Amino acid sequence: MDHRLVRDHYIDQLSHKAATFYLFLVTVADAQGLSYYSDVSIIQRLNMDDHTLAQARLELIRSGLIAWQKPMYQVLGLQAPSADMPKRSSTQPQLLGHIFKQIIKEAS
Repeated sequence: MDHRLVRDHYIDQLSHKAATFYLFLVTVADAQGLSYYSDVSIIQRLNMDDHTLAQARLELIRSGLIAWQKPMYQVLGLQAPSADMPKRSSTQPQLLGHIFKQIIKEAS
């Protein structure tokens, strides 16, 4: 699961039903992000009705998190971080002071 889902506030913009649906799709998707679960199966597994599923699907599409062409769903990669965001290196840790400065900068 991509941590940017929380860090970049994608999850903050979703209803509980849309977030639940997204988690389900991420869990069942294949290596290309494709899910072949039918709407009927999804409705049963997530205890939703048709209308709720349609709303959740629309939220996820508008957020750029999924693509849908009946009968297939695809979980999409999250957008690349903005240019002003510091690049993280997996081999070098960041100083806490730098992290706190970035948090303050983003909050203002």
